[in-house]
Formats: sequence, structure tokens, C-alpha cells
Amino acid sequence: MPIRHAIVHLIDKKPDGQPATLHARDAELSESQAIENLLADLNESYNAKPNKAWGLFHEESGAYPFSGWLTEYLDGGQDFVAFTRQAVDHLKQLMEGSNLSTGGHVLFAHYQQGMTDYLAIALLHHSEGVTVTDTLDVAPAKHLDLGQLHLAARINISEWRNNKQSKQYISFIKGKGGKKVSDYFRDFIGCQEGIDAPSETRTLLKAFSDYVESEDLPEEQAKEKTDTLVEYANTQARIGEPIALDELSELMSEEQPKAFYDYIRNKDYGLAPEIPADKRTLNQFRRFTGRAEGLSISFEAHLLGSKVEYDESQDLLIIRQVPTQLKDQIKRRKD
Repeated sequence: MPIRHAIVHLIDKKPDGQPATLHARDAELSESQAIENLLADLNESYNAKPNKAWGLFHEESGAYPFSGWLTEYLDGGQDFVAFTRQAVDHLKQLMEGSNLSTGGHVLFAHYQQGMTDYLAIALLHHSEGVTVTDTLDVAPAKHLDLGQLHLAARINISEWRNNKQSKQYISFIKGKGGKKVSDYFRDFIGCQEGIDAPSETRTLLKAFSDYVESEDLPEEQAKEKTDTLVEYANTQARIGEPIALDELSELMSEEQPKAFYDYIRNKDYGLAPEIPADKRTLNQFRRFTGRAEGLSISFEAHLLGSKVEYDESQDLLIIRQVPTQLKDQIKRRKD
């Protein structure tokens, strides 16, 4: 993961309405194992966050100047230090307008992963701890607490610059439970939500369920494909990459690598070729399976409570919208 440029500035602010103080660094961080480890740990923590959103820049304006500054830097109009100094000063002003916000160290890192350029921005905080010194004394120590990462964003620079139709080249952490505390950070980046990850993931899972039903796959084969989908999608979420529908289709079948992809395209589910994976939605997509005395039942976990209900008091399973093929077989038997 080559790091092109990285820098840390400090905004000193308490959540008491008092003005913030900016301590700006005047030079980039030198290449070191420490900064590489920090960025790797930051990405790991960021990717694991379930409460992320994906979007795009607002049109550049006085209210949303960040994309203009980023463009100027990328085009060579100003260097990385000047760009981040301008940006962090703007962040400080927005932070002062949010009484509940707390300052911290602001990391800017422009790095490359594979063939893709990214810009990561994160507000980092320290936690108090203890350490054992070289003389075997116990002493207080501070460390960056990446587990408490609440304000961060990642911009896919390559996609932003090369795909003008994209609405998901920025990802950012959303406030939990609809909290507005972090809105100033989203306004600092100047981004808006362009794609609903939970909704897109649900649509993908719906398309998969329809595909399995249309192919009338044996239970074991359906389970294997379900496991493939969930494992691949969770892996993509873990490394911070989107689900690529063509890649997923290839994993599902070596004999017919385009079958699932073509099914989605032909049925027009409205999915983009790549969609962000929502981990919470994926975790609900598991199969319940039971077999006993000639009876075999299997269904996806997310259907429980909607198409499938279980009455524990009567040990009764209620199925709504019986699959057409099963319904036809039952009718033929009755006739």
C-alpha cells in the first residue's frame, strides 16, 4: 500500500462551546513503518464499521469547497501540505459551530491500493493506558484508539476522476441512531449520499433468491451458492471493496460463470455492476434447514417473520406465497 503523502494536524477543542485551536504541521510525515502500520490499522478499523454510507460530492460552492481544493492539489496547483492546511482550517471552523464536537488529531493520507488512488481522512483520539518501560517501571502511556473511530471518510480518487456517473466514490461513517453530531464532518467533505447500501444489498439478495428459485436448484447446491455469496460479500466488506456482480457470478459457477450476472441484467433489478456490501443485511441472510421423516424444509433467515412464521405454542410453521412449482405439484396430486 504505497503512501504518496501523509500528514497529521491537531485541532484542540473541548465540547464546551469555546473556540478551537489549530496546531498545524508544516511538513509531510516521512516514510516509516509506523505510518504504514497506522494506515493499515485505520483501514482495518474503518472497513469493519457497519454504519457507513456511500455517496458523491456536492457541487463545489462556498458551502462545500473541499472538492475544489482537492482538484487543485491533484492538478498540481498546490502541494499536499497547503491543501491539507486549508482543509483542516475549514474543518476547525465547522467544528466550532458544533458544540458537542471534540477535537483530535486529523490524519490525511493519500495512498495507492492496487491500481486505485485513495484519500483517507480521519479524526483520531487517544486513550490512556499503561506501559512497562525499559527499566521495568510501570508508566502511563497514550495510544491512538482506532476502535473508537467515529469521524472518517475515504475518497476513491480514481473513480471520482475517471467515472463521472459514479455515485459511490466516497464512503463515510454515519452517526449511530440518527445522531447529528457528525453532520459537520460530512459537510466538511461536502458529500451527499448517492446510494443506499442496505437497500442495494437487499435487492441483490432478492435477485439471488429469485435466481435460485428459477433454477430449481437442489437444496445442497442452493446452500453452497448462498455460502459463496455471503462469504464473498463479507470479504469485500472487510477489505473495503464493493461487490462486483460479474466476479460474484464467476464464483458461483465455474461451468456457467455469467449465468447469475446475466440473470440480474435480463431481469433489470436496477443494480449497478458494483455495489457496496452492507454487513448487517448480509448477516441476516442465512438459511434455516430441517429434514425429518420425508419432510425437507429450507428457507432464508430474512424471510422469518414475513413469508414464514413459527408458532412455538403449537409447533406450527406457516408459509405464505408458496413457491409456484410446489403449488403446482400439490394441485396435480389433488386432481
